[in-house]
Amino acid sequence: MYGALWRVLPGPWWVRLLILLILIALVLFALVTWVFPWVDSLLGPQEGTVGP
Repeated sequence: MYGALWRVLPGPWWVRLLILLILIALVLFALVTWVFPWVDSLLGPQEGTVGP
């Protein structure tokens, strides 16, 4: 799968690497901004208390 993605990207190896780094950064940004908060709202509060 990664080999196929590498072959589809245009340009020399350094341009491909730059494109992949930008794509990874965008995916991580989307996860932190929208996906993780949405999943957290579905799970509800985690109340962990330690009693005596």
